[in-house]
Amino acid sequence: MAKNKSKKDGLSERQEGILRHIYDSMQDTGRPPTIRELCKAADISSTSVANYNLQKLEKNGYIKRDAEVSRGIRLSEQALAWLAGMGNAVQEAASPLVAAAQNLASRFISVPLVGTIAAGTPIIVPGNAYDYDDAVEVSRSMIADDKELFALRVKGDSMIDAMVSDGDIVIMKKQQLARNGEMVAVWLTDEESTTLKYFYHDGDKVRLQPANPTMQPIYANPETVQIQGRVVMVMRQTA
Repeated sequence: MAKNKSKKDGLSERQEGILRHIYDSMQDTGRPPTIRELCKAADISSTSVANYNLQKLEKNGYIKRDAEVSRGIRLSEQALAWLAGMGNAVQEAASPLVAAAQNLASRFISVPLVGTIAAGTPIIVPGNAYDYDDAVEVSRSMIADDKELFALRVKGDSMIDAMVSDGDIVIMKKQQLARNGEMVAVWLTDEESTTLKYFYHDGDKVRLQPANPTMQPIYANPETVQIQGRVVMVMRQTA
């Protein structure tokens, strides 16, 4: 019976399972799954296979996806109707729970975690290759402008008096210019290294000021300083 319904509705067996797992995640945890969670729950071998099937589900009207929203998968009314027909409890009592989960998911954005940055002696940061599923969730209410954001994990304690400790994550806004007093990620071209510091124009030099009284500032020629981004939020590492 389920098999015939799948053919009629254009769903493969795998896509049936994906819909069920999305729904179950919303019911059990109050939020949609990540791609990796979906792969594990539905026994899918790779994220590319999962994405292919999600694209099919979206094209056929069963889900909606928002690439800029963390866990940005939503079930459509068509999907809820299909699940109800398959015996899932998505009638009057359950549908509001799913709607609440989908509304909650829309309040967050997904910020890619692209690497590590030094808050101490400048270190070389690995290339910015990353998996979009390796991201941090940030509430939209905490960020004034959610465009062109990226996240870095802090290594070192030179910014400790600015409440940025080793292991914390800083949310960065991409920009190439900085004002005095802004906390920025800087690429030092002559050293081929990066660092997180307060930025100041100091005569004919740029001063990169730590927030740690035991450490000395870095003085650099302006032509060797490339601003990568400005800190807009700090996520404290509590564990």
